[in-house]
Amino acid sequence: MRKLILLCTHLAVGAFGFGLGVYALPILIEPESPSVNSVQAVTEKAVLSGEFTKDRQDSDFLHWGEGIVSITEDTIAFEGELAPGPDYKLYLSPSYVETEVAFNELKSTMLKVGDVKTFDRFMLNLPQGTDLTQYNTVVIWCETFGEFITSAKIK
Repeated sequence: MRKLILLCTHLAVGAFGFGLGVYALPILIEPESPSVNSVQAVTEKAVLSGEFTKDRQDSDFLHWGEGIVSITEDTIAFEGELAPGPDYKLYLSPSYVETEVAFNELKSTMLKVGDVKTFDRFMLNLPQGTDLTQYNTVVIWCETFGEFITSAKIK
């Protein structure tokens, strides 16, 4: 009985440590965010913008974002806060998405813009030839765990 209790407690501590590592590692290896001035320069030239909020249907206390996303003809910039996590990707979607089910159903119609590696500000270059009129939503998605983080309607 004592060995069983020891095994269970050690497994619980190991699982907790693994979970803490998954959460903390992206914070520890996060590169430097773009400057506030460079993000504001994109914001001032934006042709589209939207807002990430915590109230999306599949957002929760571990998977959320809030802030403003701004889009020029060639760049997407964000200023705000994202819940830290591994392997975040930014997609443009032709339809509004706020659930994992909807994301997976529409993923083939979306444009993967790039990796999100910072959680307070980021800037990503749009792929050359991107037709912004084909998209109405920006989505942040965790590729590794298949988790919806947040989305913003853009106009």
